[in-house]
Amino acid sequence: MVRDPVTGKYRRTRLFVMTLGYSRKSVRLLVFRSSSQIWAELHEKAFRRLTGATRVVVLDNLREGVLSPDIYDPTLNPLYRDVLQHYGAVALPCRVADPDRKGKVESGVGHAQKTPLKGLRFESLEEAQTYLDHWEARWADTRIHGTTKRQVAVMFAEEKPVLLPLPVEPFRYYQYGERTVHLDGCVEVEAAYYSAPPGWIGRRVQVQWDTRHVRLLDPRTGQLLREHLRQTRGRHRIQDEDRPQKTPLGTMQLLARADRAGSQIGVLCRGMHREYGEIAVRRIQGVLSLAKKYGVASVDDACAAALEMGICEYRFVRRYLERNPQLPLSLRQVDPLIRQLTLYRDFIQDKTKESET
Repeated sequence: MVRDPVTGKYRRTRLFVMTLGYSRKSVRLLVFRSSSQIWAELHEKAFRRLTGATRVVVLDNLREGVLSPDIYDPTLNPLYRDVLQHYGAVALPCRVADPDRKGKVESGVGHAQKTPLKGLRFESLEEAQTYLDHWEARWADTRIHGTTKRQVAVMFAEEKPVLLPLPVEPFRYYQYGERTVHLDGCVEVEAAYYSAPPGWIGRRVQVQWDTRHVRLLDPRTGQLLREHLRQTRGRHRIQDEDRPQKTPLGTMQLLARADRAGSQIGVLCRGMHREYGEIAVRRIQGVLSLAKKYGVASVDDACAAALEMGICEYRFVRRYLERNPQLPLSLRQVDPLIRQLTLYRDFIQDKTKESET
């Protein structure tokens, strides 16, 4: 039990244990919560504490490491897979509901829960980890193991030279997800837009991104489709070979909708498309959404003002409408299709008199 710095209350922690198969040398780490990145970082910390990486990692089928459990062909979490590949290790998930396949680490987990940590409370995670490390060095490593009948530290000294050397640089962590390629041929990542190869409009792609790069991958094969430098919010990254040679059918239908919405709206939207190409698709959609919010007549007037000033920008139209709000439309009292109210009054009076007589 460790005091949570956010809530100030004691809460249970998660215990990560990595145990070497030959020497039974273990690395035990405490964390408050788990995620795909935290799970991968724990492996990296364990490798660096051991001053080497293992060739094989036998693990449970938890979601942070294994997306689709299968004893013969499991689907690994891509971030976890890439971290192990960076260190030269291979993951071998156990059979589902069969934890005894990795009994060496299971016994190490129970041993740590019962021996050094049972019934103790700590004021911080660092204090708890320091206590656990001290117990690991002074007792767990110096004990005579019940199965091997040898000291763990001595056997680890024999096993240590066999471990794989650590890479020079640590792994560069990234975020990942799936995105749909929109009509403009781009995918959205943190409010910035990146082009996909031609032919991918409407399809799903896997995306990886960090502070420097955005990568688009084929979801079936994992092949790299495009790699872009990170762009600021609202900006686009489009490679020249990704620009369409002719206007896609979806874009032509969108421009036709703008023409039907209003004459000035259609002219402005076509001007944006000529100037910006497929990047303007989202801006055209924005103009049409303004027509739903403010009314077609108001947006048509705003587009006319933009064209008069020679500005083909969605932002100008939006700010024009925000600063010049139009009065809401009201029902007209007089219209050729609406009869005078006096006629209805006279009709009702006549019928009332007939009923009285």
